[in-house]
Amino acid sequence: MNFTKYKNTIRWVMIGISFIIISLILWNTYVFFQNFKAEERTKMDIWAEAQSDFINSDTNANLDLPLKILSSNKTTPMLVINKDGSLYSYNNINENKVKDSSYVNKLISKFKSENKPIEITYNNEVLSTIYYGDSDLLNKLKYYPLALLLIIVLFGAVVYFFYRSNKNATENKLWSGMAKETAHQIGTPLSSLIGWTEILKSENINPDYIVEMEKDVDRLKTITERFSKIGSVPTLEPQDIIKETIDAYSYLKVRSSNLVEFEIITPNGEIMVNLNKQLYGWTIENLVKNAIDAMKGRGKLTIAISELEDTIKINVTDTGKGIPKNKFNTIFEPGYTTKKRGWGLGLSLTKRIIEEFHNGKIKVLHSELGKGTTIQIMLKRA
Repeated sequence: MNFTKYKNTIRWVMIGISFIIISLILWNTYVFFQNFKAEERTKMDIWAEAQSDFINSDTNANLDLPLKILSSNKTTPMLVINKDGSLYSYNNINENKVKDSSYVNKLISKFKSENKPIEITYNNEVLSTIYYGDSDLLNKLKYYPLALLLIIVLFGAVVYFFYRSNKNATENKLWSGMAKETAHQIGTPLSSLIGWTEILKSENINPDYIVEMEKDVDRLKTITERFSKIGSVPTLEPQDIIKETIDAYSYLKVRSSNLVEFEIITPNGEIMVNLNKQLYGWTIENLVKNAIDAMKGRGKLTIAISELEDTIKINVTDTGKGIPKNKFNTIFEPGYTTKKRGWGLGLSLTKRIIEEFHNGKIKVLHSELGKGTTIQIMLKRA
């Protein structure tokens, strides 16, 4: 039998069996509760008969059995109310509280809602009425199904989150494997391109063309390194974040539309941050590309780097369509995209690079529909 083929069917069969077992447990609990309640009713009927015999007995009658029955009630709370409304006797109720008539009236209402009162009669005349409530054991049984359901819900939640995390781990392994395989596949034509570039240098070709080709070859090397690092913990080294940001930014600036105005604002000097160059450059490029897409290839894009005592902030601002406030966190979730042909991986990957690999933070700092968005990265100084 191919387990993988029938895995989904087996899972649903197990869920169905579990549901049937749970339903049987709940049903049996309900039946047991009703039977126990009926037994308490029978006991109270017997108690009422004993009370009637005691009240209506002759002076010389043997009252041992009625007295024994009357003293046997140790669990069921009850009130015996005379015909005129006065309290005749009570059992299993706080002695101090029962002195309060308002408390007694509340108990009578509560007991009437739980059980039908029992009348004590003599010669077809009602002498008194017994009001009784559920015993402590019966009250506990009421909440047993709820406790069982809660346990089942919690167990289901644990199973669900385990299944979800296991599924995510499997998907992450798949994506990591695909990324590494992509890097491996790119490596072969990349080696050929490097060789052809060296051959072209010996030919009578404009050197500027060779320089640009070498830039693109270097770019392919960077992309290959990025994909090869997916799924593994990257090495972080002290790097000047201003230089690395400008390098990533400048590559896209040269290759973007002239209708996009680029601006970068940085402090003077160096700011050292523990970075992985390839992955950080990928982050900046993702944010710049998203900004250009949001502006539909026309507008102003600004990157501003600022520093506090221990924190470095990189703000990427565009003049694009903006993001609704309720989507500020959603845009970083895997699969979320507003593009017709987008995969929704760019910003989720960016978030992972910054927060998991660099122990930083990334968020939508500000956005206004029709006016633009600012996304902020925060990293610790080296």
